[in-house]
Amino acid sequence: MNRLQQWVRSRWSVPAVSGLLILISFGIERLGGGAWNLTVSPQWWIDAGEHAHSLSHGFTLANLFMLAAAVVAGYGIVVKAVRALTVRVIGIDLLVAIAAIGALLIGNFWEAAAVTFLFAIGHALEAATLNKTRSALAELVAVAPDTALVLRDGEQVEVPAHQVRRGENVLVKNGAKVPVDGQVVAGTAAIDEASITGESIPVEKSTSDQVFAGTVSRGGFLQVLATGVGADTTLARIIHRVEEAQDAKARTQAFIDRFSRWYTPAVIVLALVTWLLTQDVVLALTLLVIGCPGALVISIPVAIVAGIGRAARNGILIKGGEYLETAAKISAVAVDKTGTLTQGTPQLTDIVVLNPVLDRTEVLHWAAAAEAGSEHPLAKPILDSAREAGVGPDGIPDAVTPVPGKGIVADVGGRRVLVGNPPLLVQYNITDDAGSAVVARDLAAAGRTPMIVAVDSAVIGVIAVADQVRADAPAMVARLHDAGVQKVVMLTGDTRLVAEAIGAKTGIDEIHASLLPEDKLDAVAELQRQGHTVAMVGDGVNDAPALATADIGVAMGAAGSAVAVETADIALMGDNLLKLPESISLAKRTVNVMKQNIAIALATVVVLLAGVFAGGVTMSVGMLVHEASVLVVILNAMRLMRNDQNSTAMAKELRAPCADPSGSHSIDQPSSRQEPSPGTAGFGEGFMTPGVVR
Repeated sequence: MNRLQQWVRSRWSVPAVSGLLILISFGIERLGGGAWNLTVSPQWWIDAGEHAHSLSHGFTLANLFMLAAAVVAGYGIVVKAVRALTVRVIGIDLLVAIAAIGALLIGNFWEAAAVTFLFAIGHALEAATLNKTRSALAELVAVAPDTALVLRDGEQVEVPAHQVRRGENVLVKNGAKVPVDGQVVAGTAAIDEASITGESIPVEKSTSDQVFAGTVSRGGFLQVLATGVGADTTLARIIHRVEEAQDAKARTQAFIDRFSRWYTPAVIVLALVTWLLTQDVVLALTLLVIGCPGALVISIPVAIVAGIGRAARNGILIKGGEYLETAAKISAVAVDKTGTLTQGTPQLTDIVVLNPVLDRTEVLHWAAAAEAGSEHPLAKPILDSAREAGVGPDGIPDAVTPVPGKGIVADVGGRRVLVGNPPLLVQYNITDDAGSAVVARDLAAAGRTPMIVAVDSAVIGVIAVADQVRADAPAMVARLHDAGVQKVVMLTGDTRLVAEAIGAKTGIDEIHASLLPEDKLDAVAELQRQGHTVAMVGDGVNDAPALATADIGVAMGAAGSAVAVETADIALMGDNLLKLPESISLAKRTVNVMKQNIAIALATVVVLLAGVFAGGVTMSVGMLVHEASVLVVILNAMRLMRNDQNSTAMAKELRAPCADPSGSHSIDQPSSRQEPSPGTAGFGEGFMTPGVVR
């Protein structure tokens, strides 16, 4: 009984019953002929002059079944039409309802049954295929874990995933789904993060690494401290964002919606005028069917749902249809250097000794002693290297004075230590007899960030740090150009010499260096004034003004940032640079599908209207072609869901060098040499700029 109820409530029950009744009608008419004729004449309901001949035949048993088929298929259509009218909406259902009822009144039972049957089966097919376009969202929901293995009072307890409490320890065994967002506190495992980042290659996780709910262990054992549970997990936020994005309307869709609100009543008026002028009821009713804008109405949303769903499956979150359309127009991409083109983890690369009495470790010791009181990101690689060399500072300086844009001055054991750029030496009246400015210039030309070290009134050396260029950065720039982006621009607070060195390695078109956050905003605004649609890729903190000004703000590696997932126009969940050109290419493909769908819908209506006035296109044929056009539009959009094998193969090939830290696109590893490589470039403006060095 439950199965019967489920079938009755399914989308296929109405067209199935209606179709069966139509077949019975045909069978009766073919087998029984006039023998089944009933003595019921419909002459009482018609007096339409020349159309009366269409009802001169008796009301046969075959017609009775055809009438039943029309009622079964048309009942729901009429109900929806009436409900829409109550809220002052004239929709497609009303056109079909009027046409079907009119056909019944003039005795065209087959036309009424055919129109309603085809419309019902079309709706069922649309629902089925539309569900396919939302398959990415369904897949995300499906990967949500149901249970979790939690350590409570020393015992392993299996509980529903939503009942895990923040701060509890969760065990993840081989083959199990990670039930929470959290930090690994013990163990190692290979985690498949495809559901979050779109990357199919498992990632090795160990102590202090972050894991996400919905990812799967492919080998190993982890103990995870829960930091995000239930609706507070990255997976839950992704599902929420994709759901909202698929329902958000693009500008083109909003226009089509406004158009259809006027178009549908216009079709009714056209049919009425046609009837008044021609007295041809069949022609007027056929126009109602032919004019249904179903394919036009569905052409945009189905493409948006498919495009955003495909992006989500690949670890790309697009905020909605409007942003998808804008992304397709991107002609300039502005990228921050640190953490985007580079790995974002500076390392000490050079120690150049300029005082013959000292050695490298002593220069490093004095630099680290001063930097122990600094909060700047570049202090960390200096302190880490000093500790590894056994000359790390015991505590913090007695006094620390940051000098914005120049460096830092510290009091270490009664001695004044300066770490910074040449203008810092000038400010404190230190003569550069050792030629540190030349050394610093050469290091900067090699792509490093140099810092001069002086103790009291004498320069003792120059140290330099560098951030390695990401192996996939050159490929990203090349593929952005292939995707139609005219200009890729680097916006960085670092020195021009350093920026130019990295720009040369990556193929960047234009470099803007020594920028403050507000300068980056001005650079984005200037690109817009030049007529570009600009995407800005940044970390969302220092780059916040530029991200807000850009037409599209892109967040990299957003899986660990709830704010990025919720606020970025495009959030790249993983840390794969190649996802950026992929997202732009997908946006362009989606917009192309939208245009194709609109063309298909409009061409179908024009051809059918011409066929009606030329003769030969009946209501049933019109409805058949109409529903076929709707399905063509949906199937065209579903092409976006297919995996592009060529693109996948290229992505794998381009990612391969990432595993090789000695690849040709990386900055030199820390060197043991004491002299810098020769350079010819002079200092750029703002050699040690605010927000980068100090």
